[in-house]
Amino acid sequence: MPATLAEILTTIDRLWPFEGAESWDASGLVSGDPAAPVRRVRFAVDAVAATVDEAVEAGADLLVTHHPLLLRGVTSIAEDRYKGALLARLIRADCALISAHTNADVVEHGTSAVLARALDLEGIAPIVPAANPDLGLGRVGRLAEPTTLGRLARRLAEILPPTATGVRVSGAYDDPVEAIAVCGGAGDSLLTHPAVRSADVYITADLRHHPASEAREQAMLGAGPALIDVSHWASEWLWLATGAEELRIAHPGLEIEVSDVRTDPWDFQVVQ
Repeated sequence: MPATLAEILTTIDRLWPFEGAESWDASGLVSGDPAAPVRRVRFAVDAVAATVDEAVEAGADLLVTHHPLLLRGVTSIAEDRYKGALLARLIRADCALISAHTNADVVEHGTSAVLARALDLEGIAPIVPAANPDLGLGRVGRLAEPTTLGRLARRLAEILPPTATGVRVSGAYDDPVEAIAVCGGAGDSLLTHPAVRSADVYITADLRHHPASEAREQAMLGAGPALIDVSHWASEWLWLATGAEELRIAHPGLEIEVSDVRTDPWDFQVVQ
């Protein structure tokens, strides 16, 4: 039994409320007729040529991406520019586009929470709680049994889909870890948060040189966590299956699939 695009958008707003998105975000309906019927849905982290082609070729009526295609303002969607070309391809194929970005980060089963559960953390709570203490950015928790930084990094490499950049670590391989902070996607803005500073290790993506260097120096003084830097795409890809299942439960008549196309922008790495 198909649902209308408007009905699915209402469900998405209930599951991952758009009001919970950051002020700079651009989550929501990007293109598509709200009255159009939807039977097939595809989930992906990014709206790029590979995932758009995959959705269109699969006959999807809707592509749900985590990252917004139009996050930063554009003045043209001409088809000699990739965003215009992607939108034109979707529109001609009657495939709508919805993004669920930071609104899907902060919910109880959002991107960071999924990563924390994949690591079997206990006592999971947001790093930055919202008015509802179950909601907010990032997650902190503890392992039932302490491990080492090296073993934790290897476990992450098994949990996350492979990428060219892999898993990078700042800290000694045999350092003990138990208290863990995680933030799916770019998380260096939380490096100085007390909940992160008090953790044994902070797992996130897109760590820049200066914030990472400062955090490392602080950790060497015994006042900060070890760091694990993973692929932005990989850290958020884990959430897609959870998001798809939540939508499937709400609309059991839909055919919903998760893309496993790697949209991490890096293709290979040369190790010196």
